[in-house]
Amino acid sequence: MRGPALDSSTSMSSNTDVSLSSYDEGQGSKLIRKAKEAPFVPIGMAGFAAIVAYGLYRLKSRGNTKMSVHLIHMRVAAQGFVVGAMTLGMGYSLYKEYWAKPKP
Repeated sequence: MRGPALDSSTSMSSNTDVSLSSYDEGQGSKLIRKAKEAPFVPIGMAGFAAIVAYGLYRLKSRGNTKMSVHLIHMRVAAQGFVVGAMTLGMGYSLYKEYWAKPKP
């Protein structure tokens, strides 16, 4: 058995009043909004970029250290910074949600 026939003037969904304001948001304003929601994410990204830039700078003067050892050290340092920033961000989020909330 088939459902009721729809002509071209009938809409298939009655929920067509969906707000599309989030889709009108530009990339810069979206990044700023996300940074305000989770401030440690841009800190982690900046720290990662700084460690990678420092590693590339130090690549010339690494002495007799093998290239693979130098790259592993830089990878571990960058990952450690990002994991640390994520951990601090989670702690900050928990603090904001559970301890800094005003009591009703």
